Amino acid sequence: MTTPTGITYRKVAVPSNLERRAFLFMRLSGAALLLLAVGHMMIQHVLNSSQNLTLQFVAQQWSSWGWRVYDMLLLFFAITHGFNGLRNVLEDYVHNRNAVKWINRFLFVFAFLTIIWAGIAIATF
Repeated sequence: MTTPTGITYRKVAVPSNLERRAFLFMRLSGAALLLLAVGHMMIQHVLNSSQNLTLQFVAQQWSSWGWRVYDMLLLFFAITHGFNGLRNVLEDYVHNRNAVKWINRFLFVFAFLTIIWAGIAIATF
């Protein structure tokens, strides 16, 4: 089979971009949040009475490293999922590329500081 003259073929490299990864992260973190949040609700509010949720109950649970890891994962996925969703919504309404870049930087720093601050609270409780 012959090709017509003057036609060239080339491979196009598709760059990996932030939006593709953010889209995938939203789906994966949503699934993880579904499992973690439903598990949290079942353990805290169904298996245990809501009236037993005191500071001493939380301290007793967090004496185990497993509960701390569980709550840290819930914290991490909830904050990053929420801030990524907020970033998507703001990018729909803010049309200035420079403003979008600064908003994304601010949201990243704020989410990072929130995770660190809340993680320290869980770790040192």
